[in-house]
Amino acid sequence: MRFAVLGSGSQGNGTLIASEDTLVLVDCGFSLRETERRLARLGVAAAQLSAILVTHEHADHVHGVGLLSRRYNIPVYLSQGTLRGMRKPVEVAGHVVCGQQLEIGALRIDVVRVAHDALEPTQYVFNDGRRRFGLLTDLGSWCPRVRDHYEGCDALMIEANHCRDLLARGHYPNFLKLRVGGSEGHLNNHQAADLVAELGWKHLQHLVLAHLSSKNNLPQLARQQFVDTLGCDPAWLQLADQDSGLDWRHIA
Repeated sequence: MRFAVLGSGSQGNGTLIASEDTLVLVDCGFSLRETERRLARLGVAAAQLSAILVTHEHADHVHGVGLLSRRYNIPVYLSQGTLRGMRKPVEVAGHVVCGQQLEIGALRIDVVRVAHDALEPTQYVFNDGRRRFGLLTDLGSWCPRVRDHYEGCDALMIEANHCRDLLARGHYPNFLKLRVGGSEGHLNNHQAADLVAELGWKHLQHLVLAHLSSKNNLPQLARQQFVDTLGCDPAWLQLADQDSGLDWRHIA
């Protein structure tokens, strides 16, 4: 199995997961042209995609889903709540159900309900029969159910959205600070690092920090929090950013 990131942040998100001849895109928050450009940078043509999975209806995750799926006849899977929340209609191949498993080609995919300010937000754990890759962003808090789904992953991409202090001192209005930092907002650096500590990290081949806020976080702050909490080598931590995403990573 391998994975790559088109980009991660409030201006657009997209993550690729591949195993054998199966290639899945999770979310598409970019325009059609930008999506094609970012896919090409990773050596992928849009026509190669087996499916698009959607996590929730916020624009930075769904902006390009409809156009991409129609242009290349790519099946789309998402929750019923996410479909209801989308401003533009999209033809759906199937609905994902939290707590159940979806099969797409060589991948078995656990559908995980998370706490986020959307109608029926989901995240995913991918299994090709040999290795497991966990994708976990866009949640303001986590519970034992979420932790149990992500235990034993071989690679993990996790949200480290904001620094608590930068958010508190920043220029966001109070209602937005409460939304971002609330239990249905986004994980801060401390929360994300504490969760990884509970999951255990020494067995992970890759730990990727994602969805960093451009206004309320800094890469060095996120990295340092994980180093302080885990005691890991800072050079081992990886970062998926907004502009360049993350090149292909193989899970051996």
